[in-house]
Amino acid sequence: MPLFNYSFLSKMLPKAKIKKGFRKAKKSYLNRVRLATSLFFFGMGFCFSTWASRIPDIKSALQLSEAALGTMLFALPIGQLLAMPFSGNIVTRYGSRTISILGLFLYALCLTFLGLATASWQLAVGLLLFGFFGNFCNIAVNTQGVYTQQLFDKPIIGSFHGSWSLAGFCGALTGLLMLAFELSPFQHFSVAFGFVIVILLTNYKFMIKVKSKPTAEKSTYSFWKNPDKTLLWLGVVCFCGMASEGIMFDWSGVYFKEVIQAPGALVVLGYTTFMISMASGRFLSDLLVARYGSKKVLIVSGIVISLGLYMAVLLPFMIPCTIAFMLVGFGVSNVVPIIFNVAGNTKNVPTGIALTIVTSISFLGFLIGPPLIGYIAELTNLKYSFALIGLFGLLISLLVSRLKIFN
Repeated sequence: MPLFNYSFLSKMLPKAKIKKGFRKAKKSYLNRVRLATSLFFFGMGFCFSTWASRIPDIKSALQLSEAALGTMLFALPIGQLLAMPFSGNIVTRYGSRTISILGLFLYALCLTFLGLATASWQLAVGLLLFGFFGNFCNIAVNTQGVYTQQLFDKPIIGSFHGSWSLAGFCGALTGLLMLAFELSPFQHFSVAFGFVIVILLTNYKFMIKVKSKPTAEKSTYSFWKNPDKTLLWLGVVCFCGMASEGIMFDWSGVYFKEVIQAPGALVVLGYTTFMISMASGRFLSDLLVARYGSKKVLIVSGIVISLGLYMAVLLPFMIPCTIAFMLVGFGVSNVVPIIFNVAGNTKNVPTGIALTIVTSISFLGFLIGPPLIGYIAELTNLKYSFALIGLFGLLISLLVSRLKIFN
């Protein structure tokens, strides 16, 4: 539990109304802390979606083939993987507040570099840095999310991840607006950078500054020498969720085009309904956890993921498949917020390092899931690929039901 001091509030209130005023001021301040954390999550999601919205334009500007673009895009996860071995220790040593502020600033700054690329190698270097600082930002901001959750009696962490998903919509809409005004990627990214600066300047004061325990300052937890088995299994659960999420990002449109054979603009229907369902599910996640508990919610979520994927396989038609993708979106929406919160509250491991361990394992889901779909589809067809990933949902339910940390 972070050590948090509200004593400064007494200076703001008249002595006669100190008790009543203190309670109101404390509640108001906590809500402002929650808003600040949500906006940092939003800023992360906005940066990523802003980049994604201009990929086609950058591809055309640099005259990249599909294969060349795929190679360039791989630089982003490489950058994230390069940061993972030491990002947790740095967040623990210097504090998640400092790294959140610095990380989001550098993440947005690297976004502008991507708009300046005039050669493929420059884009690759920019994406490497974008992924590198994105990892620091991700670990630090998620650590802040865990600390903010500890200040509230009710579950709120799902809303933070909902803010990230909401930023995806806003980033995509902003991209369409920038295209309508015929702004270049650099001009677009510069506007996004300015928006992030506003978020930083208006919210950095409300990020939580945690006073670490002396033992955490003097010693560094070593995952390699003494791995925490609970964190390993939490990482595997999150791996299954993020693999399911990753294939929907990359393959839902292809599935609607090749399997459903959706006409024209309806090709994006599956992806759109998935995103809406996932974002809505993350805002509802806190209510579900408060009422039914994290264990039941995760078990049902795993079943819903499998149900959605197998429904898409067995009923490859427009309406049933749209409903199926909505089910997958709702199922995956609960996995990351709940697992990150549980991992962040592990007693024997500092929060930043615990999140790094879980993120390192689960992130492989994004790397392995989409290519695995492609390889299996090449050997068989896309429906068999989705059927295989459907097993991941059942694995989530099985593992959660057996993990003692959820009891």
